[in-house]
Amino acid sequence: MANVTVDHDSGDYVYEQVARILRNRIESGQYPTGRIMPSARTLSQELGVSIGSVKHALEELRADGLVETRIGRGMVVTGT
Repeated sequence: MANVTVDHDSGDYVYEQVARILRNRIESGQYPTGRIMPSARTLSQELGVSIGSVKHALEELRADGLVETRIGRGMVVTGT
């Protein structure tokens, strides 16, 4: 993945920045439809943010219909 960072000094909440990063990855095809999203732990380590911020961002994407939770699989990309 491209080296994308979260700006902790920005006026935006961290989870909003994470949601934007993940949304961009989905829309650009880096995370294609049907792909299982990386775990919250993996994303938090990659982006240097808390697991809570990642989970909040994933819930935002779920609410927007970009991902869905599948029991036994995790979060799966459903499209753009």
